[in-house]
Amino acid sequence: MIISFSIENWMSFRDSVSFSMVASRERQHGDRIPKVEKYQMRILPVAAIYGANASGKTNFFKALNFVRKLVLEGTGPDELIPVEPYRLANGYMEKPSRFRIELLIDGTIYEFSFAATRRAVVEERLVEITSTSEKTLYNRQGNELNLHSSLSRKQFLLFAFQGTWDNQLFLTNSVSQKVYDFKPVYDWFGNSLGLIAPDSIYQRFGYLLDENHPMRGAINKIIPQLDTGISHLDFEKTHFDSIPFEDSFKNDLNEKIEEGGYIDARFGNERFVFTRTGGEIVANKLVAFHPRPDGTDAKFEFHQESEGSRRVIDLLPAFLGEPPFGLNRVYVIDELDRSLHPLLTRKLIETYLAGCNARSRAQLLFTTHDVSLMDQHLFRRDEMWVTEKNSEGNSDLFSFSDYKDIRYDKDIRKSYLQGRLGGVPRFSLSGTEINEDSK
Repeated sequence: MIISFSIENWMSFRDSVSFSMVASRERQHGDRIPKVEKYQMRILPVAAIYGANASGKTNFFKALNFVRKLVLEGTGPDELIPVEPYRLANGYMEKPSRFRIELLIDGTIYEFSFAATRRAVVEERLVEITSTSEKTLYNRQGNELNLHSSLSRKQFLLFAFQGTWDNQLFLTNSVSQKVYDFKPVYDWFGNSLGLIAPDSIYQRFGYLLDENHPMRGAINKIIPQLDTGISHLDFEKTHFDSIPFEDSFKNDLNEKIEEGGYIDARFGNERFVFTRTGGEIVANKLVAFHPRPDGTDAKFEFHQESEGSRRVIDLLPAFLGEPPFGLNRVYVIDELDRSLHPLLTRKLIETYLAGCNARSRAQLLFTTHDVSLMDQHLFRRDEMWVTEKNSEGNSDLFSFSDYKDIRYDKDIRKSYLQGRLGGVPRFSLSGTEINEDSK
């Protein structure tokens, strides 16, 4: 689970901003808040981020995506680090961008942070936090590395650090060198964090091939309730000649798919799962079925479904991840409401929140313009956030719980649209600034 995430000098975020999923003291919807008894902490299961266009919502999403990719993929020896510093003030292009994320992984809290310019990681630190103390596992400052005395194979760790390029995270290189002391943090970015951009899809849907997988049953149970016209999803075997991919992709399949394994892929608006059975690679295409008046089903190709229906199917794993399937996943969705009717978006969120409780460990974070969701019957004040950009183009990020005068029964949506809480656009016509306050 994400406990907090801080960024500085990243795109429109010039100054340091902090996003926290730690629950405040308010009691509203308290029965669905996950509790971590070891740390006497409650961590929020959901967060909605609002704000005007170009206020910084997507930049926040891109910051998480940047950290994830740098951890998992790293950079080549001669590559520049793809940081995006603040551009609207002198000197910031040369300053490092800073990132800090605090995570709950298998009952233990870790804090991972680093600072980087285009050419080098100048600082990096990993801290293990217990209920009573903090243990800095390693602290990198330029070309120096300090290791905690409790770590085994210190000499090998120092050797691994000597082989770490200036433009590479030590976390990434140490795992590639089969150092397992820090692997839980590395694995969290690869296995537990799902990022879904407006034009991307959630790739892991190969489990739908398994008729006994609980997620398949859950998806086919909820789809008829969402007014998409779809009764259920299934796969059909497809000839390779009908799939528009290059020969190099087929060669990659031979190398990457083990017996019994699978790889998800997307070509145009079609979804495929490639499996290997008995040494043979088989292509399976996702199809949808619609009910006919006579009780039979009509098959539809996935590209024949509306954009909204396709997006619902891509997003469903984020809303059905836990419980009852035991997946400790964190999903971050940029522009959740894209191509979705407001009532459908609300239904998906309500479905997700119905499964949250003191023992659950899933999280859902999303950006949106859908103010119909800005409702305290649905969200707590500390679960609703706003990005706002000032006259200098510098973004800020704050929670509605920061406003002490917002009562639990207040119509937040009305105050927000009136511009009293920030995060709304300001228009200028013929030199006259217009927002909701001027009406």
